[in-house]
Amino acid sequence: MNVEIIGNWAGAAWNALNDAQAPLGLKAIKKATKLKVNELYAAIGWLAREGKIEVKETEADIEVTLL
Repeated sequence: MNVEIIGNWAGAAWNALNDAQAPLGLKAIKKATKLKVNELYAAIGWLAREGKIEVKETEADIEVTLL
């Protein structure tokens, strides 16, 4: 695993969120991107660090919204 690969995972997650045009739960992003759980968390962390998403915890899931 290297920075370029994590960046690619982040791009896949961003594209899934952009295509949805709505907030998505982690389960929905995982399904749309076919990323493994650890890959998804790395991607979400990357996007959060860049200030591209907002993350909100709900009772059922963690919801992610593009900024």
